[in-house]
Amino acid sequence: MIEVRRVEHADVEVEEALARLIPQLSSTSPIPRRQELEALIASDSSVLLAAKEDGGIIGLLTLVLVRIPTGVRARIEDVVVDERARGRGVGEHLSREAIRLAAEGGAKTVDLTSRPGRRAANRLYERLGFERRDTHVYRYNIEQPI
Repeated sequence: MIEVRRVEHADVEVEEALARLIPQLSSTSPIPRRQELEALIASDSSVLLAAKEDGGIIGLLTLVLVRIPTGVRARIEDVVVDERARGRGVGEHLSREAIRLAAEGGAKTVDLTSRPGRRAANRLYERLGFERRDTHVYRYNIEQPI
C-alpha cells in the first residue's frame, strides 16, 4: 500500500531517497545537502511529500505555497517516482495529497509544468483535472550576465 506523508525531519532515509531520486529527475541538479534539506522542510512556503511503500521512499513531490497580493498561489515542483515504482499510481497519490494541502492552505488553483516528453506524467495530470494553459513560460538564468 502506498502511503503519502509530509516530510517532517531531515534524516538518513530522506537523504538516501534524494540521492537515489534526484538523478532520475535531473541529470544537472545537485543532490541537496543536509542543510538545504533542513531549510526546505522548515520553510513556510514549501511542503516536501514522500510516498512510501513497504517502509521505503519511492517518490517525492514539493508543493510550493506563496501568498501574493491576489491570494495564495500553489505550485507542484520536482515530482519524481523511482523508476522501479512507475506505473503503479505513486505520482497520483503524491499529486492528490498536494492538491488537498493546497486547498487547505487557501489556494484556488494549483499550477505545474511538465515537459512534453513526459507522456505518462502529462496523461496523469490531465486525468487529475489539470488543464493546459495558453501562456508563455519564461526563465531567466541568474548565472548569465545581463
